[in-house]
Amino acid sequence: MPAINDSERSLAVFVDLENLALGFQHQKKGQFQINKVLERLVEKGKLIVKKAYADWSRFPEYTKPFHEAAIELIEIPVRAMTGKNSADIRMVVDAMDLAWSKAHIDTFAIVSGDSDFSPLVSKLKENGKHVIGIGMRGSTSELLADNCDEFIYYEDLQRQEDEHEVVSQLETTLPEKKREAFALLLDACAALRRENHEVLHASMIKDTMKRKKPSFDESYYGYRSFTHLLEDAAALKIVDVERDARSRSYVVTRFGGRDLPAMVITQPEAAAQTQTSRRPRRRR
Repeated sequence: MPAINDSERSLAVFVDLENLALGFQHQKKGQFQINKVLERLVEKGKLIVKKAYADWSRFPEYTKPFHEAAIELIEIPVRAMTGKNSADIRMVVDAMDLAWSKAHIDTFAIVSGDSDFSPLVSKLKENGKHVIGIGMRGSTSELLADNCDEFIYYEDLQRQEDEHEVVSQLETTLPEKKREAFALLLDACAALRRENHEVLHASMIKDTMKRKKPSFDESYYGYRSFTHLLEDAAALKIVDVERDARSRSYVVTRFGGRDLPAMVITQPEAAAQTQTSRRPRRRR
């Protein structure tokens, strides 16, 4: 199986709605927004499985947004003998069943702050899975957060959304379609940087744009190819691009005022030639 970093991740998302909804009620922060979570996770890879567990009769306000996000709603009625743990147990069983039966799913996102899921995280990691946790700062157990491979606090997603709103307002003098395309372009570049990609190849950017907006097609915005879209964005100083020495495809070197690492890391042949030229020649 290829390493997670070498190929696109395949994610399974499991949401403990009761933990999150009650956390919002206690902190009076309004309503939990699942779209913020999914928008962040889609930056990491393809969302294959999405399940949420709750007694949905207790949380009717969440039924519509979860259904519209194509999440499978698992009904767990609260019973006097089992209480809330019945949802936790069902979620653990489903996650482990998926981990053993679907080898192509390499990343699991546990959306909860409940420390009871820490053994599940350990077992998933033991089976070679990458585990991402998502929860609220005030109600997330440190035991759970520290046990995950990476943990994202829900409050941080709001800051990323604010950044996106600023990006989407750039170049307001442009036609609406172009502004929409360039906003998605900048959003994809920012997503790749959040995932620690130092070199932003055109193909990676386009794949991220299509994950964020599956209907994306550059021809809709008036471009014959994605290369033409990048060239137009560069001409308008929205991004800076260079040709990769090996593939000859475009690489974004700057966007939204952010400079990226030098292109030297995309030119292994040039580095190898430099090292070779420094070796002393043998005398005949």
